[in-house]
Amino acid sequence: MGSARGKRTHSNKRLKVTADFNKAYQKKQQSMNWTNGQVKQLTNKEAGRVLAQNRKASHDYFIEETVEAGLVLQGTEIKSIRRGKVNIQDAFARIESGEAYLYNMHISTYEQGNRYNHEPLRTRKLLLHQKEINKLGAEAGKPGYALIPLKVYVKNGFAKVLVGLGRGKKMFDKRETLKKQTAEREMARAFRQRQ
Repeated sequence: MGSARGKRTHSNKRLKVTADFNKAYQKKQQSMNWTNGQVKQLTNKEAGRVLAQNRKASHDYFIEETVEAGLVLQGTEIKSIRRGKVNIQDAFARIESGEAYLYNMHISTYEQGNRYNHEPLRTRKLLLHQKEINKLGAEAGKPGYALIPLKVYVKNGFAKVLVGLGRGKKMFDKRETLKKQTAEREMARAFRQRQ
């Protein structure tokens, strides 16, 4: 009789462990299966911290498509990027011989880096899939289009660049955009004063 009771408790433990595992598995599946209507909550590590932003790009270009690219860095560059010592105001990207490169991105030298410090304005390779490179190369080859870096951020410990395919704005387009922004600002101000 004692052995039957022992078997019963052992099987009860097994059922409990299996039930806990199933609950955890279902919870994980629910978090992974989210639809377009739902917003997945990202942790700070997944979301990435924006370290540099090219605000002038939206003023000078209509951004039609964006793609996230990795950066090939040397030595102390990642340390300077993590400190926020990066500037992409004058930067641009090009596709040459099947590879994507980023020009004029300024990463300041690292103060504690000695002779192993990097050159601030060197050309850096972008890490993209070949399919993305071919697509962006075909689009950027059209007249009036350019590849512009929009943001630099660290995501999961790696430096990333958000590269946008931009169509250049004419002067009247810039004035039109400025008028819309001013009108929206005035409407928001009037709405706040009403309340």
